[in-house]
Amino acid sequence: MTRAVIALGANLGDRGSTLRAAAQAIAAVPGVRPVASSREVESVALTVDGLDTTKPRYRNAVVVVDTDLTPDALLDALHGIEDDHGRTREVRWGDRTLDLDVVAIDDLRIDTATLTVPHPRAGERAFVLAPWLDADPDAELPGAGPVADLLAALGDDTERIDEPRLFDGPRPFDGQASGQGTEQGPEHTR
Repeated sequence: MTRAVIALGANLGDRGSTLRAAAQAIAAVPGVRPVASSREVESVALTVDGLDTTKPRYRNAVVVVDTDLTPDALLDALHGIEDDHGRTREVRWGDRTLDLDVVAIDDLRIDTATLTVPHPRAGERAFVLAPWLDADPDAELPGAGPVADLLAALGDDTERIDEPRLFDGPRPFDGQASGQGTEQGPEHTR
C-alpha cells in the first residue's frame, strides 16, 4: 500500500462540480482508498508563457489516497477520469476541463516518459502547495522539504473557496487512512 498525493485543476465549465466529481471518481477506483482532501482554491491561469489574467481562472484542490495500484496504473486511471470529463491535450498548459497530476507517491522517485514523481514543478506552485497543506498540515514534498516551508518561501497567491472538502467529512488528514471516504482529526484552518 502506498500513499499518493493527487492535484486536481480545472478552468473550463463548472469547475467546482468537476473537481468534486473527479474526487469521487478517484475514490471509486478499485485499489484506491481516500485519506484526505483539501478545500478548493482559485488562481490565475498559468500558461507556458507565464500567468495569464485573460484566461479563465483555475480551481485547484488536492486529494490524498492510499493505493495498491502501481504508479502507472494509478496514472492510467487518472487519465481515464480526465477523458470522462472531456479533457483534451492540444495545447501544453492550455485551458482544460480537468487536470489530474500525481504529485507524490510516498517517497518514490520515478522518471519515465509518462510519469515523473515527485512532480517536478510542485514546489513552485502555490495552487498545489496551498491545498496540499490544507489536506495534510504535515506534508513533505520528497527531496524538497515541508510543504508549509515551501509555500511560505514561495508566497501564497491563491484564493480560498468557501466550500466543503472534496471528500465527505469536514475534517483534515490525521496520517491514517479511514477506508470510508471520510477524513479524521481535529478541524484545521489556515
